[in-house]
Amino acid sequence: MTARATKPFRITGWHVLFSVVGFFGVVIAVDALFLVLAYRSHPGQVSVTPYEDGLAYNRAVAQRRAQAQLGWSATAAQGAGGVVIEVADAKGSPVPGLKLTGQLRRPATEAGEIVLTFAEAAPGRYIAPAKPDSGAWDVHVQSQGQAFQAERRLTWP
Repeated sequence: MTARATKPFRITGWHVLFSVVGFFGVVIAVDALFLVLAYRSHPGQVSVTPYEDGLAYNRAVAQRRAQAQLGWSATAAQGAGGVVIEVADAKGSPVPGLKLTGQLRRPATEAGEIVLTFAEAAPGRYIAPAKPDSGAWDVHVQSQGQAFQAERRLTWP
C-alpha cells in the first residue's frame, strides 16, 4: 500500500481577493436592496404642493407675530361636557366675545377628528361639547376675526 501524500491547504492571495470581493459584493447588494425598498415605501416627498406650503408657513409666522403682540394666553381642559378654553389678555383679564372654533385630533393619526364649536359660558370662558374616546387628543383652537390660535394636548380617561 502506498500512501498518497496530500498537500495541506494554504490560503493564497487569490483566496483573500475572492473573499474580500465577495464580502463587499454582498454588503453592496444588501445596501442596494434596502435603498430600493426604502425609496419605494417613502420616496421622500412630504408635500404635493411645497411652494404653497411655504407661502402658508409665511402667513402662519406673520399670524404668530400678531398674536404675540396681543399678549393673549389660553388654557384648555376637559370639562364635564367637552372642552373648556379660557382666554386671558396680557394683564390676565378674561377676553370676552370671541368666536372660537377648533378641532380635536389624535396625536398620531388623522382618523377620528372632532370639529368643535365653542360657546361663551362666562367672560373669557368658552365651552365646546365633545365626547371623545379615552386617550390623548390635541386641541387646536382658532378665533375668527382675531389673530389668535392655541394648541394643547388633553387626555381623557
